[in-house]
Amino acid sequence: MEGRGYRWDSLGHNESHGYLVPALLGIMAETRGERRCFDLGFGNGSVAAAVTASGWKVSGVDPSDDGVARAREAYPQLDLHQAAAGPELVEQFGQFPVVYSLEVVEHVYLPRLFAQTLYALTAPGGVAIVSSPFHGYWKNLALALSGNLDKHFTALWDHGHIKFWSVRTLSALLMEAGFKQLEFRRVGRIPALAKSMIAIARR
Repeated sequence: MEGRGYRWDSLGHNESHGYLVPALLGIMAETRGERRCFDLGFGNGSVAAAVTASGWKVSGVDPSDDGVARAREAYPQLDLHQAAAGPELVEQFGQFPVVYSLEVVEHVYLPRLFAQTLYALTAPGGVAIVSSPFHGYWKNLALALSGNLDKHFTALWDHGHIKFWSVRTLSALLMEAGFKQLEFRRVGRIPALAKSMIAIARR
């Protein structure tokens, strides 16, 4: 979450939110207890607004100047702040029964700091929900055969994807941070060619 220069094209959802937001809300609906959550890397605020509309109290941070400005313009009622990942977030905001972060971990230069922050913000017994573009053998093979690897790797996208996660590597990152129970779901297309994967990590 070091991308202070990351810029957004609009105030609304992007294409990936069409399959990520319903999946996120479905997972959150399965949780019990206080309907309070934290958005780690809220982008332009549109997901936080959707989660709020579904009955949750949302707090969140994002390091992007542009994202924070857009979120405050569109959703001034939300508890959204400009900040990067780090232990001071827990001191400021406390812990939450649900912490989510959609399509963020592939952008961060220090993924261990991101995961440690995620773990610290998640209350004991709580759940962290993390999505990232899916990478697996069949999808990577299909991308190579179709000639779409350059487009997929986004090399010319400033502040774009710099990490390419698999179920194995994202599991290792979250377990190293302290999470004990992990479940993965794939969304967007059939599982073998899924656009994204969602990790559900319990503390």
